[in-house]
Amino acid sequence: MNRAFKILLAGVCINLCLGVLYAWSVISKSLVSELGWSATAAGMPYTIAVVTFSLGMLIAGGLQDKMGPRVMAVSGAGMVGLGLLASSFATSPVMLLLTFGLLVGTGIGFTYSCLSPTAMKWFHPSKKGMVNGLIAGGFGIAPLYLAPLSSSLIASVGINQTFLILGAGVLLIAVPLAFTIVVPEAGYKPETPAGYKESAKSSAYNFTWREMIKTRQFYMMFVAFAFASSAGLMLIGNFAAIAGNQGGITNAAFLVSVLAIANTFGRILMGMLSDKIGRTQTLLLAIALQTLNMILFAQYTSEMHFIFGAVLAGLGYGALLSVFPSMTADFFGIKNYGSNFGVLYMAWGMSGFMGPVMAGYLVGVYGNYNYAYIISAVMLGVAAVMAFMTKPVDIEAMKQKGQLAAA
Repeated sequence: MNRAFKILLAGVCINLCLGVLYAWSVISKSLVSELGWSATAAGMPYTIAVVTFSLGMLIAGGLQDKMGPRVMAVSGAGMVGLGLLASSFATSPVMLLLTFGLLVGTGIGFTYSCLSPTAMKWFHPSKKGMVNGLIAGGFGIAPLYLAPLSSSLIASVGINQTFLILGAGVLLIAVPLAFTIVVPEAGYKPETPAGYKESAKSSAYNFTWREMIKTRQFYMMFVAFAFASSAGLMLIGNFAAIAGNQGGITNAAFLVSVLAIANTFGRILMGMLSDKIGRTQTLLLAIALQTLNMILFAQYTSEMHFIFGAVLAGLGYGALLSVFPSMTADFFGIKNYGSNFGVLYMAWGMSGFMGPVMAGYLVGVYGNYNYAYIISAVMLGVAAVMAFMTKPVDIEAMKQKGQLAAA
């Protein structure tokens, strides 16, 4: 195995550890039943972690371009491990907000931000979608083992010891792997795939984030990412509740697993597909799948219906997490990718509030999720228009206007 694939594998394995965020539904349930916390108090550390994850991506994106990815990966993985260890001593919601919400969330953002840009530099530009899909896939598949593992640990040793064991696992596995996350030496050129024909889809100019936000492409991508992700996160955050509300399904754990598997395959397969047919075409396909799902979702009442809905939701949402990173590298260059995608990733942070909060409010008012489906379908329509209109940046025109450096 050459070094490029070793670094890619390390990134996937690190994300398998960072996916502890997705085990929160199991942890939250235990905080309510074992420690007597309210559902709101038990859910807040996760909400704060999602926000700090996004902010951590933004901060670390710029820092890694200056300090190198190894520093950010090691410090981020260390923060996750220490945050989980500290969470084992938390005796109040406020303490857990600081240990898990702030420390773990920020650590995940720090580490996640540097895995894809580093791995992409080791592979030929034509492999961006594959690299991003596999890296993101590690994060997406984590619930398949972390949720049952956490549930088993909680049942045998309690919630506090579970935090301790998970933290020790991150420190013993993710931190050593993080030391391998380095960029290639100067002059390194990845091997060109056999039969590859050069295309003009990648940017010949490495934008800084300040230059990137001067382009209309950035704002179109931001809106498309936020609106399309919002629909996916609305379903992911409420899938079990929706299955119970519409279909009377009381044990929806298997549906959550189906959704996690589809989410992972969406990241990997759609990422690889985007290398073949183009980012925009793949993005439009993913949005079309989600839109169809939203239109049909109010009619789902059986287990087979919800399995179908989980597959479409996972494939469509998962694609976003591999296509948008690749588009960012295509349009704005690879050199400053860390800081550039950190800024764009704020759209995902916004979507984490828009979709779930909208759904929670509407089901509280109307007793069902029908209006949430309609609003999500409209948002997906807007995302499709934005994606269709997003074309490569006219670099020469921006240089002539003085918006980019001439050299």
